[in-house]
Amino acid sequence: MKRKVLTFIGLGLVLTAVGCGGSKAETNTTAVTENASVSEIYVSFGDSEKFALHLYENETAEALHSFAAMDEWQLPIYHYDDYENWEVMQYYELPSKYEVPTNPEEVTNEAAGSVYFSEDNEILLFYKNAEVEGEFTPVGYFDYTDEFLDAVENNPVLEGWGNKVIHISA
Repeated sequence: MKRKVLTFIGLGLVLTAVGCGGSKAETNTTAVTENASVSEIYVSFGDSEKFALHLYENETAEALHSFAAMDEWQLPIYHYDDYENWEVMQYYELPSKYEVPTNPEEVTNEAAGSVYFSEDNEILLFYKNAEVEGEFTPVGYFDYTDEFLDAVENNPVLEGWGNKVIHISA
């Protein structure tokens, strides 16, 4: 029975990978052609609709997908307007209990909707085109739309908390 369940899950992941690849990857030019999308996780900004984060085929993205499948995350954005490049990016810190493998590469140009992971256990979202130099591991991308940009930019600060929150689930 256990083998049948694992086979079924594996088949589901294969079908998801087939359904998520292809032309969607062409909407984001940063590292997209090098990494085919294998699955998705879903992100909402505050109480916005859910947006699909198309994941690349690498250990970092696979680990994030696996962790999001086990635990839905509610990640605070502690800094959203008081750091360098806040006008084009946001970052979300994962709890230290999640050990995510990284394979950083030099990044200088980020397309709007690009998502990376840093060795500081942070998910980086570039919600506008940017020229920011750093060593990051590509994770995936969002389809960039006006609705997506509006959700990111208008994510409200939680009353009593003093920060914004994103929700991530598989």
